[in-house]
Amino acid sequence: MPLPLLTPPQSETELFTRAQHLAGKTFAELASERHIALPASLQRNKGWVGNLIELSLGAQAGSKAEQDFAHLGIELKTIPINAQGVPLETTFVCVVPLTGNIGVTWQESHVRQKLAKVLWIPIEGERQIPLGERRVGNPLLWEPSAQEEQQLHADWEELMEMIALGHVEEITARHGEYLQIRPKAANNRALTEAIGKSGNKILTLPRGFYLKKRFTAPLLAQHFALKNE
Repeated sequence: MPLPLLTPPQSETELFTRAQHLAGKTFAELASERHIALPASLQRNKGWVGNLIELSLGAQAGSKAEQDFAHLGIELKTIPINAQGVPLETTFVCVVPLTGNIGVTWQESHVRQKLAKVLWIPIEGERQIPLGERRVGNPLLWEPSAQEEQQLHADWEELMEMIALGHVEEITARHGEYLQIRPKAANNRALTEAIGKSGNKILTLPRGFYLKKRFTAPLLAQHFALKNE
């Protein structure tokens, strides 16, 4: 039976200290500490690792649109890496709003809110490592630089303009320098409303904003280089 939820950390320092205490531990160790069953694989439990880390740090936002530690203004992002510290996949940011976007600016967007300050938790993600033996890496508390935010802003503007003009079906993962939009749905029957080319409502797959590996890879490389100096 899972343990009661940890109380949320009361400060940025407390959160980061908790994250540091997770570094080096295996998923099996963390699951045992929280009395959570270790799944046979992640194939049908894709959110299990993220949920385990959230519970181990005292995050309580769950699936809400707000940051995981909203009272601290911090979002939590786990990121699977290989032995060289390189991200193995893109990073989900938030769901893309496909309607009701008139007048929405970058400053008030969910993307900017989610990426204003991020606690990155690298995790071993190579499939040859048994799930229970995969370890948690050293945490990184990050805020975007002026250049990073400028490019994220530009990507968001480009993608949201395409949605507003009815070109959602033409958006591919190649659009955007750092930020991309991809379908995010459990299956092809999970449709939602969007704006079509003629301004009419259409049904399409839900979409999500993702950070490309070309963004997260240098971010982590710099972090690990600093840790090893």
